[in-house]
Amino acid sequence: MTKKGNLIIIGRHPVTEALNAGQPIDKVLVDRMAFPGDIIEKCKAAGIPVQKVPKEKLDKFGANHQGVAALRAQVEYTSLEDLVPHLFDQGYSPLLVLLDRITDVGNFGAISRSAEVLGADGIVFPARESAQLNADAVKRSAGALLRIPLCRVRDLITAVRFLKSSGVTVIAADEKGSTALHKVDLKRPAAFILGSEGQGIAPELLRLADEIVFIPQAGEMDSLNVSVAAGIMLYEAQKQRLPSE
Repeated sequence: MTKKGNLIIIGRHPVTEALNAGQPIDKVLVDRMAFPGDIIEKCKAAGIPVQKVPKEKLDKFGANHQGVAALRAQVEYTSLEDLVPHLFDQGYSPLLVLLDRITDVGNFGAISRSAEVLGADGIVFPARESAQLNADAVKRSAGALLRIPLCRVRDLITAVRFLKSSGVTVIAADEKGSTALHKVDLKRPAAFILGSEGQGIAPELLRLADEIVFIPQAGEMDSLNVSVAAGIMLYEAQKQRLPSE
């Protein structure tokens, strides 16, 4: 059974069919006392988060849930492994934004809006510890989440290694960076990593970055909101990439 109004798919067979068809699924809820192992394995293979919940929560979706419900995504997802070669084949110098643990819907929406306006080719984020891309997120992004490629990956470490092996320079934004943003060549294929305001970028990702940059500041505040930092970095990239007059 599918409750289309809420974009919720319930029942083992409908959820299995949705997974087999590659439908965009935000997450799958399973009965924590009798969870279906086959569906969990399919979710792991597809990088879809699984949440174990009390049966009472599933009961709210209908009596025939059979211990499983899937929340269908409001957006479409693109494979990073398909997107990057396609961009190179089309003659583009890819510009991507990687979001590490950006769980705030407002920040995610604002970043995606800046990314779309300023010419980024895609947003990459992990399946876990990311904002849920629901109707509210789409609204906060002013619809940008429906216009820019979204790559939901199993983990950012694997994604970064893939990008580096593909010829994309990975640039991390950190206030302790050694190079000012405007001194970095952003005309080349590049991917910006931005971390959450509370935790910053994970140390293992910082170690993988080709360059760590900072945004020069004149005031006394020690950091910028992550969505503001994203906008500044993307504007600098656009400025460097625009043809000289």
